[in-house]
Amino acid sequence: MDSIAYVNGSFVPLSEAKVSVLDRGFLFADGIYEVAAVLDGKLIDNASHLARLERSVGEIALKLPETIARIVEIQKELITRNKLVSGLVYLQVTRGADTGRDFAFPKGGIKSSLVMFVSEKEIVDAPSAKTGVSVITVPDIRWERRDIKSVALLAQVLAKQAAAEAGAAEAWMLEDGFVTEGGSSSAFILTQDDVIVTRQNSNTILPGCTRKAVVALAEERQLRVEERPFTVAEALAAKEAFITSASVFVQPVVAIDGKKVGTGKPGPMATRLREIYVDFAKATAV
Repeated sequence: MDSIAYVNGSFVPLSEAKVSVLDRGFLFADGIYEVAAVLDGKLIDNASHLARLERSVGEIALKLPETIARIVEIQKELITRNKLVSGLVYLQVTRGADTGRDFAFPKGGIKSSLVMFVSEKEIVDAPSAKTGVSVITVPDIRWERRDIKSVALLAQVLAKQAAAEAGAAEAWMLEDGFVTEGGSSSAFILTQDDVIVTRQNSNTILPGCTRKAVVALAEERQLRVEERPFTVAEALAAKEAFITSASVFVQPVVAIDGKKVGTGKPGPMATRLREIYVDFAKATAV
């Protein structure tokens, strides 16, 4: 069956969802997006995603066409209309459609565009959570404001395509010899001294919502966490590695560029953090 999407005030079949060819998101990637997970028909860590949405649109002077409260209502309406039990809710805000293709912002009278849709996905019982995934490394060729969740994702598309061609699930991007993050995830390692390491937030990475929650949950349990860059060599010498995102939660990484990490199987720390995050997600879902 055709799922139901939301486009600028209307709920429509996804196959009929359309925006203008003059939409600035289409012409210039002049827009912001967010993705929130859904478990048991409820939104996971949604307040964190919407706070990041507000920050991102603020960084590019893009006005939301609806209040945050109304956006939540639309998200929940989409979940209900699509009978979504497990999956994702995607939303995208662009600067809207002007009368022509002019690089500068429209001078007025143009309302920003809001598009939302859902997709089904098994997250909690995903087979890859039990087997772990492999990653490859690629140069990080992105712009210098990666903290903004822009729809300009061509560099990530190329990274993920390289991973797919190599039979890997994710690509870790490298800059100045250090891992920045994955194509659509945050990167973590567990050192031989049982220190959880992930790169600190700055303009070089996206401030991951799942990353933020996992770091907080680890610290609550007195686990040692260091927020700093790490190299591929350090990752290969680590006990474990894993990634986090709204679409995978916590997922063990068992190989990097064809070389195994640790035992080459999901480690106890990543497995435990995944269990802790799932418990957190279910307890705080709305």
